[in-house]
Amino acid sequence: MFLPVLDWLARGLTQASYWQMAGYFLVMVQLTIFTTTLYLHRSATHRGVDFHPVLVHAFRFWSWLTMAMVTKEWVAVHRMHHAKCETEEDPHSPRFHGIHQVLWRGVELYQDARLDKAMLEKYGKGTPDDWLERHVYTPRSTLGPILMLVISVSLFGVPGLFMWALQMAWIPFWAAGVINGLGHWWGYRNFDTHDTATNLTPWALWIGGEELHNNHHAFPSSAKFALRRFEVDIGWIAIRALRAVGLAKVLRVAPELNLRPNIAVPDAETLRAMMAHRWQVATDYFTTVLKPAVQTEARELPGRLRRALRSDGRWLDEAHRLKLQAFIASRPQLATLVAHRQRLLAIYELKSAAMDARVDAKMEALRAWCADAEASGIRALEEFSARLKGYALAPAHA
Repeated sequence: MFLPVLDWLARGLTQASYWQMAGYFLVMVQLTIFTTTLYLHRSATHRGVDFHPVLVHAFRFWSWLTMAMVTKEWVAVHRMHHAKCETEEDPHSPRFHGIHQVLWRGVELYQDARLDKAMLEKYGKGTPDDWLERHVYTPRSTLGPILMLVISVSLFGVPGLFMWALQMAWIPFWAAGVINGLGHWWGYRNFDTHDTATNLTPWALWIGGEELHNNHHAFPSSAKFALRRFEVDIGWIAIRALRAVGLAKVLRVAPELNLRPNIAVPDAETLRAMMAHRWQVATDYFTTVLKPAVQTEARELPGRLRRALRSDGRWLDEAHRLKLQAFIASRPQLATLVAHRQRLLAIYELKSAAMDARVDAKMEALRAWCADAEASGIRALEEFSARLKGYALAPAHA
């Protein structure tokens, strides 16, 4: 009599082997990762891709079942992160909350942020508001994981309980902890974005492409995160497969950059490409203009201050920032290069009530910047100006 009960406790209704259980677990967590990166992140939050309504409902159900996730809350918190990145209002910035807090207790920061009703209304617009959302997914969000627990234990017995616990911890650790924490603290950067976002690795097949976090911050609305030949975005591979069978429509990907030779004066195409590739401009400027000067003129600076030149000392404390500014002021050529970078990036912030007037102001500022750079007598500045004038957007394709 007790043997069938013990047998069920050991392996559940399926009587699966441990290898089969491991395979089931990996499939389940990968589906949850895809739900997060494809639907919640790239589609619902940033509108980079649309999915067939049937697939959207499947994503919403899976999100409820495996994460107790309310779409509006996830979307609002993430949009808030982009809008207030690296400030005290950022829901999960390691710079203000500390890397250990975000890495190990990032889900608590998320839970705190989602309680802000004003923030939800401001940043959660455009998310599902149908009968299922109002009567099931939002008010009964915890029912999903409870149902998942019953399913797991029924199928696999006691091991199912442990698999369920690991599954519940998977997204909080990898998304709320690793991506939000380490993704703003350690890794490599393709683009000098106005934050600390990094790419953790060129590929990580178990977290859906989210490891390419710096790329994402450079082009937030792009459905494709991989931007270098050696980078692999498994989420983008999934989107292309879904598009091939009519279940996905790509709305936006990061624009590619072309370089035209022998452009005498910046034109409308230059400005369009420059606006689209803001962080490529910043990166190119540092790599080709500022970095060589830093290597020759700032050798005696401590490594921390030398590295801080890349971001104008933005992340330094006040004392070290003043020390860096004093050092720059004592080196006329270095000061000129830093000032030109600040002027160049200030073009993006020019505002006007009318769009046409704003474009005209930016074009005038860009042409003046190029003229001054070419009259500076600094070869690196002259060569960069010639390259910048040749910027153009490549024909769109995905």
